Amino acid sequence: MWRALASNMLTILIVALFLLGGVIMWGKSQYTAEGPLDQAICLRVERGSNMTRVSRDLDAQGAVTSGALFRIGVKYDEKASLLKAGSYLVQPGASMEEIVDQITRGGASTCGTEIVYRVGVTRVLAEVRELDPASNRFVERAEFNPAEEEAPAEYLAKKAEPDTRYRIALAEGVTSWQVVEALKAMDVLQGEPGPRPPEGMLAPDSYEIVPGDQRAAILAQMQERQIRRINDAWEARSVDAAVQSPEDMLILASIIEKETGVAEERGQVASVFTNRLKRGMRLQTDPTVIYGVTKGEGVLGRGLRQSELRRVTPWNTYVIEGLPPTPIANPGLASLTAAVNPDQTDYLFFVADGTGGHAFAETLAEHNANVAKWRQIEADRDNN
Repeated sequence: MWRALASNMLTILIVALFLLGGVIMWGKSQYTAEGPLDQAICLRVERGSNMTRVSRDLDAQGAVTSGALFRIGVKYDEKASLLKAGSYLVQPGASMEEIVDQITRGGASTCGTEIVYRVGVTRVLAEVRELDPASNRFVERAEFNPAEEEAPAEYLAKKAEPDTRYRIALAEGVTSWQVVEALKAMDVLQGEPGPRPPEGMLAPDSYEIVPGDQRAAILAQMQERQIRRINDAWEARSVDAAVQSPEDMLILASIIEKETGVAEERGQVASVFTNRLKRGMRLQTDPTVIYGVTKGEGVLGRGLRQSELRRVTPWNTYVIEGLPPTPIANPGLASLTAAVNPDQTDYLFFVADGTGGHAFAETLAEHNANVAKWRQIEADRDNN
């Protein structure tokens, strides 16, 4: 009898272990399987939160099949203590394992609110934006000029939230003075910016920042990035380039940057200046004259006067030979590349064509005809 009982108990134990193993395998498969979420959500993890609260939130939003199973999986992976505060974009079909990895890996917010400081050629804007998970697009909530306007309530409220992200978007063609003044107006930054960086030595790009960052450190980062771009562009230069040094490349690139906002035209504009330099012709470009007037400190805000076009300054390319002594703005990588890899053309002239682009010409007669068309476009606009 005892032998039969022992045999039955052993059988029951084996069956129980088998069932337990099956349950574990099923639970693991559920934990790693595609989740039930059919539309992206923004999961916000507050400071001081825990996996229990997170699992309930996920369960309520239909992102997991079981909050309890989610918590068991977290304990099994030994990640219960690794939760990071932030806002996380949970994609449709994300498994519980993927969600856990996302909220424990590094704490970097991937959705929620973003404050972007846009440093443009004509103005500086602080934008409060919030990601809409359904469309994966940012929705603007507020904007203002931090140098001239009082911060709106929406901005102040989002600044107080710990998971708000911050970014500086530096436009191509801004001057170093404009960048320094913009950084001074950003109230999330600290410290003095230090000496103004040389013109042209700040890389237009997007820079992630956090409150308390030092202004001087951000400027140093911008300079380091521009130095790398200058070196890369110079190493990839064409034998047809007219400039003989990285410094001259930077100067020419800044002129190209200020002459066209159409990406596809950079190579053509570069070819005009390259052809002129090779023929010993003056560049005759208005942006250099403007820089001679403003020194890059602000926007001229009006047309050039004839007296300014005739005035001798180191930057007036209507009266000086060759390139001006310094860049006139901070060029982007595309303009640096175009300066030493121009299109192969015989163009010597260009003028606005009324579409935002330019009409290019090989001869003065063709150019004069293009100028006449542009003047007519201007006259028609004035009369309307």
